[in-house]
Amino acid sequence: MAGHASEKFVYHEPGLQHQFDDMKQQEESVSIGMWMFLVQEIMFFGGLFTAYLVYRSRFPMAFAAGSNHLDAFWGGLNTLVLIVSSLTMALTVYYAQKSNRTMQMIMIVLTMFFGAVFLGVKAIEYTDKYNHGLIPMNGVNKKIKEDPNAHHEAAKPCWEVDHNAPVVEHPNPRGEFQWTDCSLVKLAQDEGYLTDAEKIGYFSNGQIDGNKFRDKVRIFYYLYFVMTGLHAMHMVVGLLLMSWLLWTAWKGNYHAEYYMPVEMSGLYWHFVDIVWIFLFPLLYLLGRHFMH
Repeated sequence: MAGHASEKFVYHEPGLQHQFDDMKQQEESVSIGMWMFLVQEIMFFGGLFTAYLVYRSRFPMAFAAGSNHLDAFWGGLNTLVLIVSSLTMALTVYYAQKSNRTMQMIMIVLTMFFGAVFLGVKAIEYTDKYNHGLIPMNGVNKKIKEDPNAHHEAAKPCWEVDHNAPVVEHPNPRGEFQWTDCSLVKLAQDEGYLTDAEKIGYFSNGQIDGNKFRDKVRIFYYLYFVMTGLHAMHMVVGLLLMSWLLWTAWKGNYHAEYYMPVEMSGLYWHFVDIVWIFLFPLLYLLGRHFMH
């Protein structure tokens, strides 16, 4: 009976799942699985980056104009926030390796805080685009009824619009995408560096066509919302992951002998941060020199 019982109760290392022979095999399998997931995520975002680069190479003035209407301060703040969150995530892994449950939980909470700040800033930016009619889908921008008593000045040609003038609230009863500034096209035309695609895409009968230029700027904002929106969704998933990690860390699941879930969660979080490191300069900074 004693021999029979000893065969029944086999010791397993902490955290070892039944389908693996030992911790080394489990760690290798989990690591390979996470890296395969991240590779397909790179391919997913890579398609969006490729679309962005193709359209930007064809219509650089339209993309520069759209980019310059983004707020680089908010984009820079979010970049700083995510860099610091990567530090707190790395410290979470470090304290898990040191079996320090209290510091693990503190670092997870700080990581979640910075992630929430990032999403809050994106909400501010999206609200601003909604108020100024810069969401590229008609009908989803702020609807502004025209005041019958208001006296509007005659509209200037789009190439005479002043970049630095305060944003004026125009009537927009149907919530359409609004864009009236094509002064960068005039600048590029005068300097002689329009691309061949731009010479066709911005002009009608040899004259700058504000509607055509608006449609090219709309492409920029489509890509902006798709790329930043998907990134924000990944951040939401990351926060849910951190919530689960916080709960399991509170139960004392992670220590020097077993911290693989913390490390894999950290890889995901760092990936999301790295994607933003590429999004920030592409969307917010390229073409900003044209404003000067």
